[in-house]
Amino acid sequence: MGKVIVVASGKGGTGKTTVCAGVAAAFAKENKRVLLIDCDSGMRGVDMMFGISDRLVYDISDIISGGCENRDAFYKASADFELYCVAAPLYADDEVSPSLLKELIERIKDDFDYILIDSPAGTGSGFVTAAYAADTALVVINAEPISIRGCQNIRKRLETMSVKDVRLVINRFEKERFCKMGLYEDLDEVIDEAGLRLIALIPEDVRVTALCQRGELLNNWSQASLIFSAVTKRIEGVDVPVIAKV
Repeated sequence: MGKVIVVASGKGGTGKTTVCAGVAAAFAKENKRVLLIDCDSGMRGVDMMFGISDRLVYDISDIISGGCENRDAFYKASADFELYCVAAPLYADDEVSPSLLKELIERIKDDFDYILIDSPAGTGSGFVTAAYAADTALVVINAEPISIRGCQNIRKRLETMSVKDVRLVINRFEKERFCKMGLYEDLDEVIDEAGLRLIALIPEDVRVTALCQRGELLNNWSQASLIFSAVTKRIEGVDVPVIAKV
């Protein structure tokens, strides 16, 4: 039975979708069968990161409404890996309901090792839909106060939804900038304020941004790619270091 992971953030701009896609790619490179569902209706981006935009005909709302078979909306990201993507609707009005998405996931999760769900930023209805069927959550923040406040809100909402396995990802980290800003004494203070156990510290890396914009994220062999791989190992219970050199 596949594990269902929602990737969320309390505010936009944290790099949440990149983290979600990066972790999905890392699982696929470990020969796992992976489904990535984009739930960010009106703001979809996963299709661009994996270069499948030109092939898109159906999205998650078409599956839910019965407008297509499941397999018609599962777009394979690469011939080399078992990574499939489901696009979000182009328009926010086509957002799917939590119960219907959960029903779909219950039907298909035996077919995959991992199902990752990219949630919209914030704690609105799209987040509820994305998190409703999740076993695990990764909450993505930047090391700054507004982002951490958003994380606290997400954490509380996940608690009310009984998602118990919730981990913290600090993304787009630059040590020099962090020290110059002087907002926190150290990373431990950031983690304490977020109130979640850290699973990854991902450095700012322009190469990852470029690969996403080119639709070539599966070709990512940067330091961030190695950290995404470490995240997958930690999710699977392997004891590997959380913090790499930054």
